[in-house]
Amino acid sequence: MVLNYIWIAFFLIAFVIAVVRLVFMGDTAVFPAIIDSTFDTAKTAFEISLGLTGVLSLWMGVMKIGEKGGLVAALARWLSPVFERLFPDIPKGHPVVGNIFMNIAANMLGLDNAATPLGLKAMEGLQSLNDRKDTATNPMIMFLVLTTSGLTIIPVSIMVYRAQQGAANPSDVFIPILLATFVATLAGIIVTSLYQRINLLHRTLLLTLGGLSIGVAAIIWGFAAMDAKMMDLVGTTFANVILFTIIVAFILAGLRRHINVYEAFIEGAKDGFATAVRIIPYLVAILVAIGVFRASGAMDWIIDGMKWLVSLTGCDAEWVGALPTALMKPLSGSGARGMMVDAMTTYGADSFVGRLSCLFQGSTDTTFYILAVYFGSVGVRHTRHAVACGLLADLAGVIAAIAICYLFF
Repeated sequence: MVLNYIWIAFFLIAFVIAVVRLVFMGDTAVFPAIIDSTFDTAKTAFEISLGLTGVLSLWMGVMKIGEKGGLVAALARWLSPVFERLFPDIPKGHPVVGNIFMNIAANMLGLDNAATPLGLKAMEGLQSLNDRKDTATNPMIMFLVLTTSGLTIIPVSIMVYRAQQGAANPSDVFIPILLATFVATLAGIIVTSLYQRINLLHRTLLLTLGGLSIGVAAIIWGFAAMDAKMMDLVGTTFANVILFTIIVAFILAGLRRHINVYEAFIEGAKDGFATAVRIIPYLVAILVAIGVFRASGAMDWIIDGMKWLVSLTGCDAEWVGALPTALMKPLSGSGARGMMVDAMTTYGADSFVGRLSCLFQGSTDTTFYILAVYFGSVGVRHTRHAVACGLLADLAGVIAAIAICYLFF
């Protein structure tokens, strides 16, 4: 229901602004731009879905091998002490816990192409436990908030873009992004737990969150001792080694169980193909609405309004120049990436705005895209508090990114 209102709001706001620009500013190009945007974004949505088909088929096939090989179930049993606290409605030891962890791990390593199919597989498992198939359950919402908070340990793609833009040290945003994204994830867990009345003061959760904090600190310490070239090399290599190790481990688990690994892969791949086709309408709907909103000039008006408001307070408004990336990220990953590159091109890769745009890109995720694709893949229409919790986690990431960027740069 929330997505319904947001979707309608995008179109109505775009229409009002377009009329104002036409009547009062004589801008006759605004409506053609909006119509062009509807066709372009619809095409883009289909191309994204088409591009996901192969990736979904691959990883759904690998996950099916892991399921039949018992590796996913074993992972679920190992994680059950923690996950049964964050996801109390999931039966103890249910295999979906393993799928959830695999998705979170892929996001941590910055493996976007692998994370999406793993997330969709987890969502299918959660839907199998859902008594009201059109309404999001508490575990679904907690899972999506963990996904949309975007915890990333190795932001490989951002460092690559900085190198392309001529940054003196492309990896100098590594530690700030890690700190900001950790804040976003922690905020997401706290907010969702408050909504769902989950007790975060339980000993197991306190030890886990404390251990994660120590782990993040250790990663920061380790990478801080490396130079830029070594940091990029280790980050990229580590992510890809982990990814291929997972594939091989799943195959070996299947062989140990004496299953037909090839047939299991084909079975899962067929599910992946069907899922890719199923999400096309949802993806078209959300991306067209976002495209219309951008083409109307609404995003530019928001940025100009923010600059004016900040100037009234007398505070430093330099950070507002990077705000388009933060505002676009919940709506469109590619759009936010374009905003980030534009900020580095306009202000310089090593400027405050250029670096802050990278932090925004790394500390938040494509909340509306994820909600549309993940919920759309299982037919959930009533999202309950998922949007509110996801956006609050994004907001925490944005605030943390601004504060950390001022601290570091």
